[in-house]
Amino acid sequence: MTTVLAAFSAVLGAIIGSFLNACIHRMPRGIGLGDPKRSFCPSCNKLIPWFENIPVVSWAMLWGNCSGCGAKIPARYVLVEILAAACFLGLWSRYGLPLAPIYWVFVSLLIAATFIDIEHFIIPDEITLGGTLAGLACAVAVPALMDTGSRLVSGGLSLAGAAFGAGLLWLVVEGGKIAFGRKRHVFESAREFEWTRDGDRADLVMGEQTHRWEDIFSRESDVLVLNPAGPVICDGRELPPGPLRFRYDRLCAGGEELDLDKLDRISGALESVVIPREAMGFGDVKFLACIGAFLGWQAVLFTIFSSSIIGCAAGVAGILLARGKARTILPFGPYLALGAALWLFGGRELTGWYLSQFHIN
Repeated sequence: MTTVLAAFSAVLGAIIGSFLNACIHRMPRGIGLGDPKRSFCPSCNKLIPWFENIPVVSWAMLWGNCSGCGAKIPARYVLVEILAAACFLGLWSRYGLPLAPIYWVFVSLLIAATFIDIEHFIIPDEITLGGTLAGLACAVAVPALMDTGSRLVSGGLSLAGAAFGAGLLWLVVEGGKIAFGRKRHVFESAREFEWTRDGDRADLVMGEQTHRWEDIFSRESDVLVLNPAGPVICDGRELPPGPLRFRYDRLCAGGEELDLDKLDRISGALESVVIPREAMGFGDVKFLACIGAFLGWQAVLFTIFSSSIIGCAAGVAGILLARGKARTILPFGPYLALGAALWLFGGRELTGWYLSQFHIN
């Protein structure tokens, strides 16, 4: 029976992994999980029959290609299925009932958040806020999740974990904004720029780089400063000399404030630019709230500590391997997910060992 239950947990994990692949592809693109109900090929939109949608097996039998158009099926699909199967099996072997099914839900959220964040640099609210509510509900339903016998106490500890996680990372975000909230680029020679608006969309082109306007601004208070190297033309007229201070919806130039919704084109040359930036996204703040709701405040501290170490190590390794070439930058969400997973698979023991080195009880 032990072997049967272990096999069941692994197979269930692979099936859930297949579902997570649909979430990872559809959620950031705004495609409903029920439209269409069946999986489809992203290249030719062919609906995939059930016998071609068997986790791991179908991908291997098709040699990673769509049977309709022959397009490559990314290895991420089979990786997610194998990862989910391994996590489900590991959690069942470690915790059993009643905790393993709850942790299955939680690790599914971690996997979906990780791969969405890697590809799109976002973590959907359905995962972060929905996951936080799910963690609170699970804590009330199963008090053992917070290592207590009282539903009321368990719910309170889960809520405290969520608040602690969100609050702690919010302080990091705000502190990072104060310390690193602006980045200045000085160009070796004057660089052409052009701001254009097309309906509700605007783009800023600096040299060969194009930036979507909404991607530059994370907050209403953010300011983009362009320091011109010569005359700046705005819809056919020359603006007063001096820096151009952009907010998302308006431009301040020479004491004059212009509504960007009424402008179509601004162009000129730049000698430098000051770009607003965030130390971390607010999606990570909500994600840590979800982690705290499922695992409690101790896990929040462990997750931040371990994810920071892993992130720093990965950053140093990326710099060394890149050797002056462009390198891939990963968002922080996957490191948070890995830190939370480490807590599930031995974080308490690792923390106890670490504290014992300082004779702290």
